[in-house]
Amino acid sequence: MQNFVFHNPTKLIFGENTIEIIGKEISKNSIKRVLLLYGGGSIKKNGVYDAVVKSLKENHIEFVEHSGVVPNPVLSHANEGISLCKRNNLEAILAVGGGSVIDEAKSIAAGYYLNNLWDAFERKAEIKDALPIFTILTISGTGSEMNPFAVLTNELDKKKWNIGAACLYPKVTIIDPRIQMSLPWSQTVNGGIDAISHILEYYFNSTVQEVSISVSEALIKTIVLCLDKLQVNQNNYPARANLAWAATLALNGFVGASTLGEWTAHRIEHGISAIYPEIAHGAGLAVVFPAWISYTKNTNPSQYERFAKNVWNCYSLDEALVAMKSKYSSWGAPVSLRDLNIPKEKIGEIAHNASRLGVVGNLLPLTEKEMAEILDLAY
Repeated sequence: MQNFVFHNPTKLIFGENTIEIIGKEISKNSIKRVLLLYGGGSIKKNGVYDAVVKSLKENHIEFVEHSGVVPNPVLSHANEGISLCKRNNLEAILAVGGGSVIDEAKSIAAGYYLNNLWDAFERKAEIKDALPIFTILTISGTGSEMNPFAVLTNELDKKKWNIGAACLYPKVTIIDPRIQMSLPWSQTVNGGIDAISHILEYYFNSTVQEVSISVSEALIKTIVLCLDKLQVNQNNYPARANLAWAATLALNGFVGASTLGEWTAHRIEHGISAIYPEIAHGAGLAVVFPAWISYTKNTNPSQYERFAKNVWNCYSLDEALVAMKSKYSSWGAPVSLRDLNIPKEKIGEIAHNASRLGVVGNLLPLTEKEMAEILDLAY
């Protein structure tokens, strides 16, 4: 087992009726002016917006709104947010939404101190400082509420790339699972599959980190169980709460302690949604991840066999992959490129897009050619 350091500075406040605390938490950090960042306006329909505004006003915190974050957040909108922060002398960012909103908040926070935000994504500029970030999570899945990573799309160049820096951990995150009851079912499913994928990015690269491996298996089975329950009753609060907490734990550093991440499936999915931005990240991962597992199964056979037995109660990996895809399909998720309406002749373009940052993979380093072969399996 390798040495490691586990440190997560995000303060997480979890439970019902916790949104009203946000103003007080921001005020504790001596912040008086924030950028209120959110998406298409669903927070104005479910009461979240009113609760946030009330809390900010009660704590004498001024705010400038920046709405319109899209499901795969884009560079142009983030740059607009940076300009708003500078023009209005804003001191922090309050992201209210899912992973896309939080990822854009991190991008704006970092870009505030950079000459060119995209240089950080191109690895041409180092992120050394950022505006403080506060989040209210309305969709569980990405784990962005408690980690230092963000993904953004340069819509002109069709590049969907990531950044990471210690200063991008949110200061405070609030998760009220009850507000997620109004989500469309597809968003709940996409979030759950995204969380499972985060866990698996570490799981297959593990060998001796028994604590994290065992916790990972329990988290995956918990997510599956909660999604099954929510498919019957989307207002099942215990299922909502357990799903939300599992999704946060999937990528807050705990299950990845002492283990290298294996981010090939995510890179390939970014290649898909950079070209097809209407495709949700979780939906793309539902298609790519089983194909990646099948392609790499000989790299760490004992761990793949353990996955089959302990997660899916199957005797072989092939049987487990059938069970996995069947479960995803039962939730209404796509399991092939055909389900996403992507023609086979697009595979080469997607693989090329996914390989633009170079070779990826720890278990099995993959170039554009191998990525195309995985996409072919996913067709």
